[in-house]
Amino acid sequence: MTSIDEQILRATKEIIVKFIEVGRVSPTSFDESFKTIYQTISESVKQTDRKPSQE
Repeated sequence: MTSIDEQILRATKEIIVKFIEVGRVSPTSFDESFKTIYQTISESVKQTDRKPSQE
């Protein structure tokens, strides 16, 4: 697992924990929510990595 993957996993975990705390994610929807959030963060990070820097 690369550093980026670990950071994506950590960010996903933090978001899921917050959503559980505020009641937006329940144990029955955890699996689907985790996958969706992880995929969204991953796609966003990887799109950012592909764009050339504007220096």
